[in-house]
Amino acid sequence: MSKKRMFVLGLLLSTSVAMAGNRVKVDEVGKEKYTYQTVWEAYDGFNKTFLDSDKYIYKTNTSFSRAIDRGNGAAAIWCQPIYWDMAMNAYRLAKERKDKEKMDYAKTLCEKIFEGNKAHYARFDFDDNNENTGWFIYDDIMWWTISLARAYELFGTEEYLQLSEKSFERVWYGSEKVGDNGSYDPVNSGMYWRWYPIQNPIPNKFGDGKMACINFPTVVAALTLYNNVPTDRKEAVGKDRGYLSKLQYLQRGKEIYEWGMENLFDKQTGCVADSRHGDGKPAWKAHVYNQATFIGASVLLYKTTGNKYYLDNAILATDYVVNEMSADHGVLPFEDGIEQGIYTAIFAQYISMLVHDCGQKQYLPFLKRTIETGWANRDRVRAICGGEYWKPLFKDDEVDSYSASGIPALMLLFPAWK
Repeated sequence: MSKKRMFVLGLLLSTSVAMAGNRVKVDEVGKEKYTYQTVWEAYDGFNKTFLDSDKYIYKTNTSFSRAIDRGNGAAAIWCQPIYWDMAMNAYRLAKERKDKEKMDYAKTLCEKIFEGNKAHYARFDFDDNNENTGWFIYDDIMWWTISLARAYELFGTEEYLQLSEKSFERVWYGSEKVGDNGSYDPVNSGMYWRWYPIQNPIPNKFGDGKMACINFPTVVAALTLYNNVPTDRKEAVGKDRGYLSKLQYLQRGKEIYEWGMENLFDKQTGCVADSRHGDGKPAWKAHVYNQATFIGASVLLYKTTGNKYYLDNAILATDYVVNEMSADHGVLPFEDGIEQGIYTAIFAQYISMLVHDCGQKQYLPFLKRTIETGWANRDRVRAICGGEYWKPLFKDDEVDSYSASGIPALMLLFPAWK
C-alpha cells in the first residue's frame, strides 16, 4: 500500500480540525452530525449569499450585490447550470422526504433559475456568440445541454428537451450563423474545445486542443438524451439532424467515450488527462471535474449496456480521486483558480450516480468526511463554506460562489441518513 493510501485511510478513521474564534474541534468523523435541517441550512445560506434574487442567476462572489453581466458580478455561464442542478437535487431530496413545502419551494426555484438564465443568456440562442451574455466555447454550451436534459427528465417540460437537443446539435455540427465547423472531428473523432477567433472562426484542424471538459460532458449529454428522447423516433438525416434517435445518441456517446479512453485516460492509474493536441502527449494534469464527468460517462454507459468494463473504469477513476488527489488532507482537494471551486459540485453529481445507482458505497465515508470537515469550518454567520474544507472561514472573508457550492452540493446528494 502506498504512503498516500495509508495516509488517506488513517484520515478516514479520525482527524482533528482546529478552528480559531468561532471554531469547533472535530476529533472524529461524525462529531458534528448534519441532518435534514442542516442540509437546508447550508443550501439556504448558499442561495441567500450568492443568488441574485431579482435576476435569478448566481453572482461571482460576495463582493457583488448584483449579477449584472460577465465582468460585473455574474458567475460564469458554464457554472450557472451546475447551480441549477443543485436546485433540482433539492427538489428530489424534498420529494424523497415527502416535504411538500420544500418541494414547492425547490420547484419554483428551478423554474425561476431557468427563466432568469434564459433572459440573461441571449434567450438560449446558441448562435449568439457575443462574449458577454452569449455562447462562445463548446463546453459552455454542453454543460447546459446536460442540465436541460436532466431538467426534462425530472419535470417533463418540453422546452427543456428542445433546447437540450438544439444545443447538442449546435456543438456537434457548428453554426452557419457563427461560421464555425463544430466541435466534432469527423476524421479522427473526439471533440474540439472551442472555435477561434470568436467573431470570425476558422475551421478546427488536426493539432487543435481536444479537452476532457468537452469530450466527457458530450458523452454524458448524449446518454442523458438517449434516456429521454422518444423511443419511436426515426434516425435523423439532413435538415432533421438535430433530432437524433435513441440509437444515434448512444452511438455518439460510445464513440466519443472510446476516443477519450484512448487519448485522455490512464488505464493503469485512473487519471484523466486535461487535454491532448494532435499526436502530442496528453497533458496529464488531473482535475476533479474531468474525473467527475468521466465517472458520469462511464456510469451512464454501464447502466445502458450492462457492460462491466464501464463500471470498472468509473471505479478506477474514483479511486484516483480518493487515494491520490485527496491524499494531502483526506478530503476533496481545492484548486485555487478562476471558477475552479465548482469542481466539487460537479464531482458530487457524478459520484452520486456511482454510489447510489451502482451500489458503490465504499466511498461514503470519504464523502461524508469531506462534508463534515467543510461544514465544521463554515462561516456560521452566513452559513456558507469555503473551498479549502480543512480551513476555517470567517464572516468577513470574501468567498466565491464556485468554492461555496461544494459542501451544499454534496449534502443535497449525500444526506446523513444515506
